[in-house]
Amino acid sequence: MAAEPPLTAAEKAKVALLTARMCKRSLAGEHVHLGDLQRKVDRVLDDARKRQAKTTK
Repeated sequence: MAAEPPLTAAEKAKVALLTARMCKRSLAGEHVHLGDLQRKVDRVLDDARKRQAKTTK
């Protein structure tokens, strides 16, 4: 897996908030769907990778 790109303060806050929401949902039970929140985290990381690629060109 590739190294994670550096995140801005806003991106770090978004990932932290989404992680907290995933933790809260997982307390409800082990059969709770977390895929939507995981996709949002993946989207933040993908945007950070795109930004990093654009700035390194």
